[in-house]
Amino acid sequence: MKLLFLGDVMGRSGRAAVTARLPKLRADWALDFVVVNGENATSGAGLSAEHAKAILAAGADCITLGDHAFDQKDMMSYIETEPRVLRPLNFARTAPGKGARVYTAPGGRKVLVAQVLGQVFMKRPFDDPFSAIDGALRAHPLGGAVQAAIVDIHCEATSEKMGMGHWCDGRASLVVGTHTHVPTADAMILTGGTAYLSDAGMCGDYNSIIGMEKLEPMRRFVTGMAKDRFTPAAGEATLSGVYVETDDATGRALKIRMVRLGGRLEQAAPQ
Repeated sequence: MKLLFLGDVMGRSGRAAVTARLPKLRADWALDFVVVNGENATSGAGLSAEHAKAILAAGADCITLGDHAFDQKDMMSYIETEPRVLRPLNFARTAPGKGARVYTAPGGRKVLVAQVLGQVFMKRPFDDPFSAIDGALRAHPLGGAVQAAIVDIHCEATSEKMGMGHWCDGRASLVVGTHTHVPTADAMILTGGTAYLSDAGMCGDYNSIIGMEKLEPMRRFVTGMAKDRFTPAAGEATLSGVYVETDDATGRALKIRMVRLGGRLEQAAPQ
């Protein structure tokens, strides 16, 4: 299978990049399954139902969220009616929606997508992500119940993301980090056959401070005082993520390539 994962969509700029580019990428790269992290797509905080529909219409098969999953209040009800939107597995037990689902790709092939929140340096304590993802992977073994499995580890610390990669090695096709909005340069296939990247980066304007207009974050760094709200940067976005090819028989990764298209970052693509 040919899989594409796109990192945190950041505000209007990120949404525009995804909706403009993804339909052509699906055709040009013959993509079988696409996952987009959309947790900052609406004004930089959360995802509205309207914007979720636009990302899905552009060609996403699944949207993952994160610690801002329900910042947009209509997501509380929308996620119950739209199975293609996932919140973290280890979010509050009473939270609506699901944190893992199996989807059908072309040819009837099954793809598990699951997301967990990390614990290190996060603002609130979430349940153990390792035991949460372990249950999902045990219930859907590669090469058996599913032909591919994608794990989105949404957290701050690269060490925790790497720990998750090795925890899932041989049991997931791809483990990819989100949340920090900065793409890392460690795309690799682990010893057990799992493709891994510590952070996919963001789909947003990189002439910014992690997607926000620079003035207010800089003021807070320099003075320690807040004056205004953060505002998503509105310049041309870089579409940032990772491309993976897998073996249908085993679910293991055969190829991993970073993706960076448009905007300010150095460009990268599978071919």
